[in-house]
Amino acid sequence: MSARVDVLVVGAGLAGLECARRLGEAGARVMLADRKPTVDHAVHTTGIFVRRTLESFSLPDDCLGPPVRRVALYSPRGRSLTLESPHDEYRVGRMGPLYCRGLDACVRAGVQWAPSTSLAALEPDGAGSAATLERAGRRERLHARFVIGADGAVSRVAPALGLDENREWIVGVEEVFRGVRTGHAPAFHCWIDPEVAPGYIAWVVDDGEEVHVGVGGYASRFKPAEALRRFQARVAPRFGLQGVAPCERRGGRIPVGGVLPRIACARGLLTGDAAGAVSPLTAGGLDPCIRLSALAAEVTTEFLATGSEAALASYDGSALRARFRTRLLIRRVLSAVRSPAAAELAVAALRLPPFRAVAHNVFFGRGSFPDVARQA
Repeated sequence: MSARVDVLVVGAGLAGLECARRLGEAGARVMLADRKPTVDHAVHTTGIFVRRTLESFSLPDDCLGPPVRRVALYSPRGRSLTLESPHDEYRVGRMGPLYCRGLDACVRAGVQWAPSTSLAALEPDGAGSAATLERAGRRERLHARFVIGADGAVSRVAPALGLDENREWIVGVEEVFRGVRTGHAPAFHCWIDPEVAPGYIAWVVDDGEEVHVGVGGYASRFKPAEALRRFQARVAPRFGLQGVAPCERRGGRIPVGGVLPRIACARGLLTGDAAGAVSPLTAGGLDPCIRLSALAAEVTTEFLATGSEAALASYDGSALRARFRTRLLIRRVLSAVRSPAAAELAVAALRLPPFRAVAHNVFFGRGSFPDVARQA
């Protein structure tokens, strides 16, 4: 490990990889550290990329599944509503290979990769921070002019920098099946059922190559592993999963309280889940992750060049949060649906033309996360 870097990026998920690559390409000395031994170890996300992301950013096509245009919503009793778009709306990322490709790009850009490395401490140190990094039982000190926390919903960087922390989240768990032919057209199947997914949804994501079966909800109101077992038993016959062993299990916390108000200071900033950059309504995080990380790299580059905190002014969580009011309100409504009867009525209402249009906009609209481009 080097003793001094311009930027220490903590966390090598999609957010950390995006920031580190962009900063390395801009000429900064960057270290990317993660507790995991490899970037494709213990993937947490389903990896759903929406049309807006696919149109705005260049992602390797061989790390993406087939396009999906259809969403099917189900009530607790199995009554369904199918929505279909004329566009290719979604593609499921093959996240392990995608992360590995992202790391390769970071290394080519000169980023120093520090796997199996955790942040033990972070303290003010002149113009920057002194980071204590731990690897294989050994601790080393590193001076970083700037620190980027891309270390997930429960960030260690956030409190060390005096920035805001996530306080509201749901917990998701899913299992991944490969090589299964379900007999259905590619679609995202979503169950609104507070008994198996309180405050969120249960899902079967079937793109024709992979099948993801999962549940999500507020941790205080269900036991995720037990809920997943019961949900799988319900859907296995429909999707040909009886007797099929999953190849992977994923899970983790998903912040749903919206972008945090204070996500930057003179010593560093937060991005991705650490910044709460997740749609409060859909809990989709990949589009906001990439958009906010691109902005994070831009303002960090300017800050390193000028030393002026004015460079960080546009990285304002409060301004972004103000554009989430409607989605935060709907999140509160969803969290209040606690009975199957109420969920049944909600799905029935969505079949009516005015509400069907709302559902269509939620799943196929282009405003799940606001534009974060800097204003001239």
